[in-house]
Amino acid sequence: MLDRYLKICSIQILVLDFICLNAFFFFTLYWLQQYGVPVSVNRDTFLLASNIAWIVALYTTGIYFMSQQMSVERIIKKLLQSIMLYLLLMLAFVFLNKEAFNRIFIITYMTLFMLVVLLDRLFFYMLTNYIIHRKEIERKVVIVGYNELSKQLVDNFIGRKSNLRFEGYFEEYSNVHELSLYPVIGTLKDCIPYAQSNNIREIYSTLSPEQFPYLYTLAHEAERHFIRFRFVPDFKMFVNRQIYVDYLDNIPIISLRAEPLDDIANRLRKRIFDIVFSGAVMLFILSWLIPLLALLVKLESRGPVFFIQHRTGRNNETFRCLKFRSMYVNKDANSKQATRNDRRFTKIGRILRKTNLDEMPQFFNVFMGDMSIVGPRPHMLKHTEEYSAIIQKYMIRHFLKPGITGWAQVNGYRGEITDELHLRKRIEHDIWYMENWSVYLDLRIIFLTVFNTIRGDKNAF
Repeated sequence: MLDRYLKICSIQILVLDFICLNAFFFFTLYWLQQYGVPVSVNRDTFLLASNIAWIVALYTTGIYFMSQQMSVERIIKKLLQSIMLYLLLMLAFVFLNKEAFNRIFIITYMTLFMLVVLLDRLFFYMLTNYIIHRKEIERKVVIVGYNELSKQLVDNFIGRKSNLRFEGYFEEYSNVHELSLYPVIGTLKDCIPYAQSNNIREIYSTLSPEQFPYLYTLAHEAERHFIRFRFVPDFKMFVNRQIYVDYLDNIPIISLRAEPLDDIANRLRKRIFDIVFSGAVMLFILSWLIPLLALLVKLESRGPVFFIQHRTGRNNETFRCLKFRSMYVNKDANSKQATRNDRRFTKIGRILRKTNLDEMPQFFNVFMGDMSIVGPRPHMLKHTEEYSAIIQKYMIRHFLKPGITGWAQVNGYRGEITDELHLRKRIEHDIWYMENWSVYLDLRIIFLTVFNTIRGDKNAF
């Protein structure tokens, strides 16, 4: 019932956003004209851009659906992300559009819309918080089993914003008297009678049915009295880390890590972004940059313009990685990594590497599907073999397509790998990216890459 309410509220807020987005345009236009402020604006073009910008902002940040699991901090963070992205897109539209827009109109319109967005989210949060804590929808729960898992479950109940109210424990052994904020009410056989007489709506069991077969009887008895019985498995006895459960029809599948890009819809979103972004770079930048840099590379030293090297891609498949040649032709190119004062660099090559321009041809790799804009940086085949023998989790990074830039690179782990700690940190960042991927994260990494290039990166050489 509560989840249904939250879903309906989210849809209503989404509809309200677009009503206000369009209504405030005409209200601001009319209001300024009443005070004699001349406003010349192409209504259809501006409104279309405004709606598209807000759709992109909602889609990128994922704030279009909110649930009771979302804390106020997470709501505020996602909301600010969506507002900032919307403003950036609209400013880009105004800047690129040849039409002159009235500044007072732009500021008034966007301020009104941003205020409504903030206020309706605040109202949604306060209303949800009020409803959750109403006695009418409060759900009393008890836990079968008194152990570390059950105590952790209670801490989550208390810390989580929900309408659950914890009453106490039931344990097979009635002589449990450990100090606790909540009592051990009785044995397993006392559970159902207590639940009936105290309006308990849910029972959570942290005990194993294999060790306590009576739990099956308890579960059936609970359902006969319209009480939900839930098993809480302790997977830490098998895997000492956080795990993720998915379902194939009715069969639970346990994974050691979350992989957003394992979902075909997310892979499609990332691939569309890669095609559009790389296509734009190829059309507007590489079309004139390649002839210019090719001439400079060719004038300084003999050899090919492009350096083509086999590197490790997704699922350990090999692909031909493109770069502008930044070194003199040498026999160690496919076995020895570049170092800071490497004598193999040409003069123009040092500049290309320092500014990351040597990697610009990799946008062709992205367009062809061998690479992505953002992902773990691809390594030489020789290094893949060496590093996988050193770091146990090294090959996990190859679940993804390699990228032109990545989370490790914008956090300072780029360039020459000097020791095992540097390599380990790079792999940790690559795996973190794989487990936390989002469109917003990709945009953030791209922005940081450009920012670091302009500012200058001490690890770039």
